[in-house]
Amino acid sequence: MSKNGFVSTKSAKIKQPRPVTLDESPALNNHSKNEIKTSQIIAKLVSNTPGRLRLRVGNRHRTQEEMQRLANALQSHPDIKQVRTNLTQGSITVQHDGEDSLENVYTALGDLGIIFGDIGEGKSEVADGVASTVINLNKRVKESTDGIIDLRFLFPLGLGCLSIRKLMLQGLQLDIIPWYVLAWYSFDSFLKLHANSMAPKSEQ
Repeated sequence: MSKNGFVSTKSAKIKQPRPVTLDESPALNNHSKNEIKTSQIIAKLVSNTPGRLRLRVGNRHRTQEEMQRLANALQSHPDIKQVRTNLTQGSITVQHDGEDSLENVYTALGDLGIIFGDIGEGKSEVADGVASTVINLNKRVKESTDGIIDLRFLFPLGLGCLSIRKLMLQGLQLDIIPWYVLAWYSFDSFLKLHANSMAPKSEQ
């Protein structure tokens, strides 16, 4: 109310919120950012000798980009002298200063999301290495043929050509095939040809 008895109609000023520009974003601490960007990489500890650590990552992360990213990140660590990678085997060899720096190397691996576990799903190291070699060979064959041919086609084709060659050189030779072999193939082919019809129908 004003001094002359009249009610003032002047509205009070309302403080407007400061507009948010496009450059501004909600503040996140560095720990939260690291948790978002870092994904777990399962690896197997192959060998641990003084000044040398060798590990093998799982098939999922055995790509050129991922292996190079891990190598570059480890190479920048002050306690690590040299990092070597083998894409075919999926191995990373770390040479460090010695026993005093081993704990720091493990910490650096943990910061990259590397955890140690079973990467072969029960397979031995030799079996896992053979499987990795076949997978990489299959990728090279597909890349060289623009995805038209792979090992799943070449392998049975090679066996088929070999069987035709044996047939032309030696004939049918049905008399030397044991009866249980023919019986097994008869039973196995019946199951495979009627697999869909023998499957239980889903309830509608």
